[in-house]
Amino acid sequence: MSSVNDPISDFLTRIRNACQAGKEEVSIPASNLKRSLAEILKGEGYIEDVTFVPDRRQGLLVLQLRYGERRKPIIQGLRRESRPGRRIYVSSDELPRVRSGLGTAVISTSRGVMTDRQARRDRLGGEYLCSVW
Repeated sequence: MSSVNDPISDFLTRIRNACQAGKEEVSIPASNLKRSLAEILKGEGYIEDVTFVPDRRQGLLVLQLRYGERRKPIIQGLRRESRPGRRIYVSSDELPRVRSGLGTAVISTSRGVMTDRQARRDRLGGEYLCSVW
């Protein structure tokens, strides 16, 4: 295994590739941040389920992907917004709306990782991690 500079980009790329390949599930090396992201994807209805599988190292997150009619993936797109080389921070009044509110922006706040809707409700800003639609 090679070392990954940006684990969130790796997480999103693995999901994107698995959806395009029509896979039922995808395994991703676990971390607390990735677990939070996976729970948000599950809560927003983008994935069916997420399970943690312990192994000799950090463990794996196994995501059950969702598909609609004619095996079309529910996740149409994933984009990493804030990158290690260019962090993007937003205040509570400038939280982004993904696809006019049809998508979800994921924000890392002082109270944990949450959706743009939760952050707006709690009046919190933070690092704009990624967009899902």
